[in-house]
Amino acid sequence: MVNSFRNSRGWVWPASNDAAIYPGPIRTYVVRMTPEQDHWQARAALEWQAELGARDAIEELPINRRDLPKEEAAAPVRPDAAPTAEGVDPVAIARDQANTAETLDDLAAVQSAFAHCELRRGARNFVFADGLPSARVMIIGEAPGRDEDRQGKPFVGRAGQLLDRMFAAIGLARSNPDAPLYITNILPWRPPQNRDPEAQEIAMMMPFVERHIALVDPEILVLMGNISCQALLGRRGITRLRGDWTQAFGRPVMPMFHPAYLLRNPAAKREAWHDLLTVQARLRGNPDD
Repeated sequence: MVNSFRNSRGWVWPASNDAAIYPGPIRTYVVRMTPEQDHWQARAALEWQAELGARDAIEELPINRRDLPKEEAAAPVRPDAAPTAEGVDPVAIARDQANTAETLDDLAAVQSAFAHCELRRGARNFVFADGLPSARVMIIGEAPGRDEDRQGKPFVGRAGQLLDRMFAAIGLARSNPDAPLYITNILPWRPPQNRDPEAQEIAMMMPFVERHIALVDPEILVLMGNISCQALLGRRGITRLRGDWTQAFGRPVMPMFHPAYLLRNPAAKREAWHDLLTVQARLRGNPDD
C-alpha cells in the first residue's frame, strides 16, 4: 500500500482518508485524494495507474479475488465495451434515432442522449461540431482529445490550431461567414486515454455521421486521418489515400493527413499543402486540379 505517489507528469498526491483502490496485475495500488482535487487531477491519477498496468477500479477496500467464487473472480468487463444484451442492435437503434432529426439541434440532442455507447460515461463533454453549417467544406476528424473534451468543441488543441492555420492559408475559417468551415468528428466522446476508436463504436456513430452530412449538405468532405477514412470509405492507409479525390455519400472526398500527424512529422506538411491547394482548386471550379 502507498500513501502518495508521483505520476508521469511529476505531480505528488497527498494522503487523505478517502482512497480509491486499483488492483494491478501484480499488486494493489491505493490512490489517495482530497475532496478538493478536481476532475482532471482524478483523471490523471487514473491514467497513471493504467500506465502501471491497473485494469479496473473496485470498491473502497481491497478485495482478495482468490476468495471470491469463480464467476465473481472472472476478468471484469472493460468500461469501454459496447453493450451486448441479447436482441439489442445499437446500430439499428442509432439509425432510427438519427433519422428522426430534422435539424442539427435535433441531431445533437438525440446523439448526446444515445445510451448504447459507453464512451459517453467517461467523457466530460459531448463534442458535436464547430463552424458554420453553411460551409461548402465539411471536415470530419476522428475523436475528441483532452482539450476538446474539456471545451466541448472539435479541434481546439494544438492539432486544431494547426488545422485552423492550414485552412486559413486557402481562405477558409470556422467563423468566416464569407468562406466558412464546418468541423466534426466520427466520435463525439473522447475515448479513454485517447485510444483509437473501436469498430463497434464507429459503427454505432455512423448513422449519426451520415445524418450530420445530409443536414449540413456540404460540397466537399475532408477526411482527417485513418479513422475517418475507415469509417466513410472502408479503407485505411492515409499515406496512400491522401491527395486523391474519392466519393462518399454522393460527395467528393479528399483524405488528408491528420494535423496531429503533421505535428509529429513536419516533413509531411508539403503533401498537406498540396492537398489544401487541390481542395481550393475544386472550390474555384477546377475539379481536375
